Amino acid sequence: MNTLFIHIKELLQTRPKSEVKVMGDSMKELPHIKNAFLRIQGDTILDFGFMADLVIQETDEVIDVTGRIILPSWCDSHSHVVYAGDRSQEFVDRLNGLSYEDIAAKGGGILNSAQTLQATSEEALFEQSMERVNALIQLGTGALEIKSGYGLSPEAELKMLRVIKAIKGTSSLKIKATFLGAHAIPKLYKTDKQAYIDLIINTMLPEIHRKNLADFVDVFCEKGYFSVDDTEQILKATMPYGLVPKIHVNQFNAFGGVGLGVKYKALSVDHLEILNQEDIDVLKNSNTIPVALPGCSFFLGIPYTPARKLIDSGMALALASDYNPGSSPSGNMNFVVSLACIKMNMTPEEAINAATLNGAYAMDISKEYGSITTGKKANLIITKNMTSYRQIPYHFGNNPIHKVMINGEFVN
Repeated sequence: MNTLFIHIKELLQTRPKSEVKVMGDSMKELPHIKNAFLRIQGDTILDFGFMADLVIQETDEVIDVTGRIILPSWCDSHSHVVYAGDRSQEFVDRLNGLSYEDIAAKGGGILNSAQTLQATSEEALFEQSMERVNALIQLGTGALEIKSGYGLSPEAELKMLRVIKAIKGTSSLKIKATFLGAHAIPKLYKTDKQAYIDLIINTMLPEIHRKNLADFVDVFCEKGYFSVDDTEQILKATMPYGLVPKIHVNQFNAFGGVGLGVKYKALSVDHLEILNQEDIDVLKNSNTIPVALPGCSFFLGIPYTPARKLIDSGMALALASDYNPGSSPSGNMNFVVSLACIKMNMTPEEAINAATLNGAYAMDISKEYGSITTGKKANLIITKNMTSYRQIPYHFGNNPIHKVMINGEFVN
């Protein structure tokens, strides 16, 4: 199937294949072509340029998108979309004055989700999760990282990872799987955290490797969860299995997790709501990309990742949804881009770069996704009529999307 889009008002994020991420001042630049064409062959971007330069060829379908903008689909590099039930009661608890930490201390939070998931069949978990994934596609997400971490036992963690693998085999989305067994300490191991770490290292990791169920490994490196020493034990143990680290750090406290992630060549360090100069300095000299999760900050009422400090220090920054039942129950990347502008003082250009090419980099897929580039996958958002791409973050809460294309096929 050969598809030609013509009279594109603005074709965004047009880049050469050599660009795999955008850093520092370059994030303020969003290469685009006005009055453009875009040619798709099968699932791949074949050609693009100015309408004036279009060479007429035999085409299966010609689509006139006058007044509309086309950009690459969102690349969401941090989600927990595989879960059972919800935690709406905890939402009410927070409205009544309890903090996220208070809820966790009384057995809620991640432990609550783990208990529900352990009691849910694999089939039901798949059905609930696929419903969420399909909804994300309609909101423009074309690539998605999904974590385990609500199992907290060998059986339940493997169940989650099998469900993620089933989603990968069923959905048209590009899916990357992350093992997050070290998300919290199960009740059974409350007084013996080391025994649970040993279970992760000696039982879960070998089985996950044997069944090829994960691309990445994650640890919730935070006070009350897993210390820097705990995290290092797990990261060191994953090295023979080739799982690349992507770790939760600095959500509530800064105490060395960023430096540890860089030491173990983490692809990304995620959250970073609390950030000090030492963290910035160590990130500047690495290939590890910081990932901000403004939906979590919005929902919990905690500080936002200091995007300006990171970008103005010359670094790349990615945006992701953190879609999960407790602290960010939304995977709407359009809203994430709006929040980044409104609450983190990012420009529309920076936010779109962070949610497309840099998001792809944070999943190690930016050679195939995240920009309008010849040879990359045809995962596209076609907007409703608008005067400028800046209206995407400006009209927060609105759905800017007219059509979504995944792998060269419309999905709505």
